[in-house]
Amino acid sequence: MLDQIHWLAVVTVLGVLEQAYFFLQVIYARRLFGIPPPKISGPPEFERIFRAQVNSSEYFPIFLALLWQAGLFFHQGLAAALGLLYLCARYCYFMGYKTSSSERLTPMYFSAGVLWILIAVSVLGILNFFLSHYVGLNILQLLTA
Repeated sequence: MLDQIHWLAVVTVLGVLEQAYFFLQVIYARRLFGIPPPKISGPPEFERIFRAQVNSSEYFPIFLALLWQAGLFFHQGLAAALGLLYLCARYCYFMGYKTSSSERLTPMYFSAGVLWILIAVSVLGILNFFLSHYVGLNILQLLTA
């Protein structure tokens, strides 16, 4: 069983480490700009870093759920590769937003596109599971034949 989920686990750990890095960036920005918790406003430079971290945190549970569904029901390797693309796009989003709010747009759209692909792959995999389990029709085999 573990050989069927090890890449998903690796991408999950990398995602958690990325989230930790984003959290640390907010802590450093708070110290740099003298913004004590629980304040969330300050100079635009601080607010961009704070918003980038919060936005990334908001999407992280969605990403994890889709990563694991796509990996378990469709294909672990494809899901893990898409997961790595998503994490790279989120890093670029964070770094771009840190620089300027307009610099976040391209990586934001790219990461949203990856999430949509993960949704499609998840739905296809789950649909295939139900059809093959209850109807005896394996649509993934039909697509690859």
